[in-house]
Amino acid sequence: MEAKIEQRQWWVDRWLELLDSYRFKKRLERARNYAREGNVLILQFVESKLTALVQGTEVDPYQVTLGLDCFSDEDWHYVVATLAQQALYAAQLLGGAMPPSIEQVFVQNGLNLFPFTLGEVHSRCSCPDKANPCKHIGAVYYQLADHFQEDPFVIFRLRGRSRSELLEQLSCYRHLSPAQLATYDPDLWSDSMAIAIDVEEGTTIAKPQKETKAEQQQAIKEFWQYGGNWYRN
Repeated sequence: MEAKIEQRQWWVDRWLELLDSYRFKKRLERARNYAREGNVLILQFVESKLTALVQGTEVDPYQVTLGLDCFSDEDWHYVVATLAQQALYAAQLLGGAMPPSIEQVFVQNGLNLFPFTLGEVHSRCSCPDKANPCKHIGAVYYQLADHFQEDPFVIFRLRGRSRSELLEQLSCYRHLSPAQLATYDPDLWSDSMAIAIDVEEGTTIAKPQKETKAEQQQAIKEFWQYGGNWYRN
């Protein structure tokens, strides 16, 4: 029986397009081999910055950091407000999937979700190689692509929103009116998420829970009731 080959997701292709534009192909091949051979020992986030340890030819591994410019809270407000008003987008994200046209929402709000050039990626390596990306940074690029395949929310983390933060904000905004979402209020998210059950006897704070499958299906149903338009007021 032939082994099933997993199809690469579109957001992985978008990330790897950055490396395709790099002219030093042999360096990239070494970087790809490093990733395949397990030379990326540690890969973790510190806030929105990715940090890694990559084993090179020396005894001690090299330290690599990689990050993107984070969007401001105001930027995220308008992006999430747009997503919240599009039932299909909201349903897919709350279900853990990356909508194929989600980049259009960011463009609509004057932003780019994915970087277009390597210059937009802030990366450093402790190795003596002055080239950027060096093979150690390149290995982190490829290793990160594998993580993208399983978790598309990694790109949001690089832009300043973790998976839980994005989904909580999206779930919260879905219960607000267009008028409430029309202008940026830095307290809107926190105020809306804090629900006072009994002020006099003690306050109980509850955060919105991830939407159930039935709620996601209802959101998709509402989407088609509005004519299947990606953008509506």
